[in-house]
Amino acid sequence: MSKPQAMVLAAPGTNRDHDVAFALELAGAEPRITLLEELLANPAVLLRDTQLLVLAGGFSYADALGAGRMWSLAVTHRLGDVLPQFVALGRPIIGICNGFQVLTRTGLLPGALGHNDSGHFQCEWVRLQAPASKSIWTAGLDPIECPIAHGEGRYVHPDVASLAANGQVALRYSGSNPNGSVDDIAGVCDETGVVLGLMPHPENHVIPRQHPRHARGTAAGLGLALFQQGVRYAQAIR
Repeated sequence: MSKPQAMVLAAPGTNRDHDVAFALELAGAEPRITLLEELLANPAVLLRDTQLLVLAGGFSYADALGAGRMWSLAVTHRLGDVLPQFVALGRPIIGICNGFQVLTRTGLLPGALGHNDSGHFQCEWVRLQAPASKSIWTAGLDPIECPIAHGEGRYVHPDVASLAANGQVALRYSGSNPNGSVDDIAGVCDETGVVLGLMPHPENHVIPRQHPRHARGTAAGLGLALFQQGVRYAQAIR
């Protein structure tokens, strides 16, 4: 059986494209990094040739006018309804860090991301737990550990109780909340469960030696499992 085709969408300034491609390859997909301008020139390739989409993290357009704003404007006004069509086909999408910011700004995910409570950029390791939710990416996922690297990662939502009741809280920070996100939320999904957005970077802990405590034998919680679940789902719906 052929591997599912995964598009890693990169915009000017994103910097986790190759990390995500590596994670997807380990998870069993066939990734290809696609520049935003390439997709804008030929949007049909997304629906025709792609089973899984990743919006990679970084600092798209240097976060001009706010994190993810310029990228989301390009997606909204130049891709039209291509992403909603992709979701309607049941194909999984994940937006990581800057990609999460884009998905909230385009309306594919609920809520918004604001400046960290600390008022500055933060880069540190966090632990994530997956509550019961609709997300196909995190269903039954064991706790994972991975880094954050953002200045605008504080998740906000006007009715977080309803969001949780609807099964859309996919990931929570465990032990400490690094940015002040409401209800310790680190990631959310859409109502279908196929779209996931999260601020931490699971693609940066897909092999044990990437963990800073690996040499001391205390590393655990690979982020690879999250990508494996998305790839398995994409394989099953083909």
